[in-house]
Amino acid sequence: MKKLNYLLICLLLWTPVGFARPDVVQIKGSDTMVNLGQAWAEEFMNQNPEVSLAVTGGGSGTGIAALVNQTTNIAQSSREMKPEEREKVLKATGKEVKEFLVGLDALAIVVHPSNPVSELSIEQLAGIFTGKITRWSEVGGADEPVLVLSRDRNSGTHIYFLEHVVRQGNAKGPEEFGASVLMMPSSQAIAQEVERSKVAIGYLGLGYVAKGHKTLAVKKGANEAAVRPSVETAQDKTYPISRPLYIYTAGEPEGDVKKFLEFAQSPQGQEIVALMDFVPLGESKTV
Repeated sequence: MKKLNYLLICLLLWTPVGFARPDVVQIKGSDTMVNLGQAWAEEFMNQNPEVSLAVTGGGSGTGIAALVNQTTNIAQSSREMKPEEREKVLKATGKEVKEFLVGLDALAIVVHPSNPVSELSIEQLAGIFTGKITRWSEVGGADEPVLVLSRDRNSGTHIYFLEHVVRQGNAKGPEEFGASVLMMPSSQAIAQEVERSKVAIGYLGLGYVAKGHKTLAVKKGANEAAVRPSVETAQDKTYPISRPLYIYTAGEPEGDVKKFLEFAQSPQGQEIVALMDFVPLGESKTV
């Protein structure tokens, strides 16, 4: 009897691949946004104890794929969804993709605190991440090799950085990450490696920057002023590596999903954005 009861409990808790539990609002996607999503969910459930939310990361591509596979209600993404991805959602669900701007992020370039380099241009960053620049001495640092860290290819942050930094704003350019660049499975993995290695360089959403990191000022061109990443410089658009943060749904949100989105875009939800070191919207955007 005990074994039978255990099996029944397992059946109730187990969610088969391809099916989301109908009583739980699933939120999947961007690793940059996962902590933000969890903070939103915690406060939302405090105010609405009858609602259950489950937040997981894995990358923007993972969230978008889950929207196609109908295993999530909400996809969090640190990049804009591509036309072909929207078409896949429409084909799979019969519903148009709906896009919601929920915040902004300054993508910080981080090194070890002992690194003497304090600023880099977009061109220099492109050189480092394509493998053309391989030693810190080439950009004013010590004569040591550069350990270059990137998010993996399923990450929206990876795609944004590729298009806006590696390709210097030409999204369809031929440039690619260098063969020696280490593709890390999460933002947290990059954060930890930079804290450990004195020669490492990586990029992180502002919310992941910690005391063990030194953020570099970035300049668009060699003769322009270098600007450090912050909430203020992302809001006034002086920091050159800033980006929007999105939530996507298949079709118009309804019920608890709609209530959650309204909360995320509300003044209280945007306060949480700021508390998590992201950049709140200038005005509340309602669903």
